[in-house]
Amino acid sequence: MAHIDPESEAYRSPAARRQRRLILSACMMAQFMAAVEGTIVGTAMPTIVADLGGFHLFSWVFASYLLAQAASTPIYGRLADIYGRKRVFIIGASLFLVASTACGFAWGMVPLIAMRTIQGLGAGAIQPMAWTVLGDTYAPRERGVVQGYLSAVFGASALCGPLLGGFIVEHLHWAVVFWINIPISIAAMVMLWVFLDERISPQRQETDYLGALLLMIGVGALMVVLVQASSLDRSTIIVLGVVAAIALPLLVLQERHTAEPIVPFKLWRIPIIVVGNMGSFVIGALMMCNGAFLPTYVQGAMASSPAVAGLALGASSVMWTVGTFGAAKTMILFSYRTTALIGGAIMIAASVLLLRLTPEQGPAWAAFGASMLGLGMGFSNTTFIISIQTSVGWGERGAATSANMFLRTIGQSIGTAVFGAIFNVTMAGRVAGADAEINLLMQPATRGQLSGDEVTRLVDAIAASVHNVYWIAGLLAVVMFLLAFKIPTGVALAQKPAAKLAGE
Repeated sequence: MAHIDPESEAYRSPAARRQRRLILSACMMAQFMAAVEGTIVGTAMPTIVADLGGFHLFSWVFASYLLAQAASTPIYGRLADIYGRKRVFIIGASLFLVASTACGFAWGMVPLIAMRTIQGLGAGAIQPMAWTVLGDTYAPRERGVVQGYLSAVFGASALCGPLLGGFIVEHLHWAVVFWINIPISIAAMVMLWVFLDERISPQRQETDYLGALLLMIGVGALMVVLVQASSLDRSTIIVLGVVAAIALPLLVLQERHTAEPIVPFKLWRIPIIVVGNMGSFVIGALMMCNGAFLPTYVQGAMASSPAVAGLALGASSVMWTVGTFGAAKTMILFSYRTTALIGGAIMIAASVLLLRLTPEQGPAWAAFGASMLGLGMGFSNTTFIISIQTSVGWGERGAATSANMFLRTIGQSIGTAVFGAIFNVTMAGRVAGADAEINLLMQPATRGQLSGDEVTRLVDAIAASVHNVYWIAGLLAVVMFLLAFKIPTGVALAQKPAAKLAGE
């Protein structure tokens, strides 16, 4: 299917269309099981900790998954270009399935963290392969629409994950939050194996094992510092920093001298890939600005419930999907640059709305600002991925797509660290040592235990801290808008043969 000329009669035949729909369904299942994992497990973690103990290891349940996923994503992308998407997806999904099953049988926090690490290694293949398979299967002018379906799945998982997780821990056993993905994983693997027709030319390939090892070590050490810096002592941070500083330059040297590099740096010579990866990095940071601090503002400064905060944040995910479909239409009518400029302009407008946010305006204003930010990110993210996929051929599309997603993950990690530092420094300057009072403020049931003056002081501190975060978000939105000008000009997708655009 991946090698059918999009301009041919075979591509437009009813049988081919039916096959593409089945492949799309499998990719949507894959997207769902990877996306829902974070939200559903997060909801169940208090119950899991109460059962297993080890509260001091709480954050590593999430960090181990994220670290393994981030470090393995570029490796899977390159292996998919060498050995095919189908095989790599099956390997990754199988790891994910086995580890998910084992997580439900964990007898302590350390075994759970170990299984979550393996689960993350599997997840590193799932989402990039889903996006890459659809890039192979659909013509460039159709890719925006099918990416919209994947974004819709992502948004749905953000909304239903917490609800599903809450229901499971209340009525079933917490292990079910890990097992619920097992039938979905099996179905996605079977459908892709049966319906994805890959014809890989048999040839001897040299696998860059040393490059893969250096990548895992270097990126793993860097990610631990970025994700867990607040919980690590100074000596550990220094050691990890030195490891990353040694492994990553060695990786560059290794990739320059190997026949089949695991990280093909030559792709960075293509301007549209450079811009797309830089844009995805910025989007990753902006995602954390929205996801990590909007609920804090809505609950702490606006005195709303966690459910209301969740709805305000969920609106951003919904509008991300709307932006994806909007980008698909705009790219066909105009160009990549125009579409990315629209996304950047919307994000600047969203930043202005969020900067004007005050506790008195209520959750509706917060939800509107978050929705606009989600809309802009949907426009921009889709443009970057589609433009990158159409700038390379089949043999490099897996690496290019995975690198783009990897940069977004790095952006999320650095964004979390930077925004968190800004928030904490501002809070410390205004209400140092008020952690207990802040905990009371964040819950509607305990907020009444604080005096009126205490509430006012804490609300002002939270509002000012988040306001400073949104100033940085506004600067990032401007950077995104300026990056869009760097996208090479070109005619609209509808005006150029799809196969030629794709380089196939």
